[in-house]
Amino acid sequence: MIIAITGTPGAGKTTIAKLLSERLNYVYVDLKDFAVSNGLGEAQGDEIAIDIKRLPEVAREKLEKKDVVVDGHLSHFIPADVVVVLRIDPRVLAKRLEGRGYSRAKIADNVEAELIDLILVEALEKSDSVIEVDSTGKGPEEVVEEILRLIGNGIKKRVGVVDWTTYYDDIVQYLHVREGDENH
Repeated sequence: MIIAITGTPGAGKTTIAKLLSERLNYVYVDLKDFAVSNGLGEAQGDEIAIDIKRLPEVAREKLEKKDVVVDGHLSHFIPADVVVVLRIDPRVLAKRLEGRGYSRAKIADNVEAELIDLILVEALEKSDSVIEVDSTGKGPEEVVEEILRLIGNGIKKRVGVVDWTTYYDDIVQYLHVREGDENH
């Protein structure tokens, strides 16, 4: 079984994917490492640009019939049996990304992506089996238990779990980047 763990940067993908792979005794796959080692990724500054056009074909060839948990904010582009979209309150996300030293522009981009369900929508366009999980205020073990319960119960689709628009007035401060703030 291929389980893809996706979500905006800062949602907890790596922690959850590693813990889930341990609990299931599946192989953990970092999508960036997978892309680079299979000629699908190229370093561009601090980021890895991944060829998402070729990614599904190569992932199918290399991962098919294997038990893996794939970690990455583009993992919903691979053919997975289950795509888990981790969600997090954009206010919490902004604080996490600030703590990581992200630029104001990068924080704004990621907060906006979370606010408008960008990754969830992309996942739904690529897969029929998408499970949305709100990780806000939950410990990693609790999130993994929720994922295991949902998969174990045969849930193929669960979306509409969150609506961040009710917090728009609190979030809007993170969406505006003043000129000169791009790198701060």
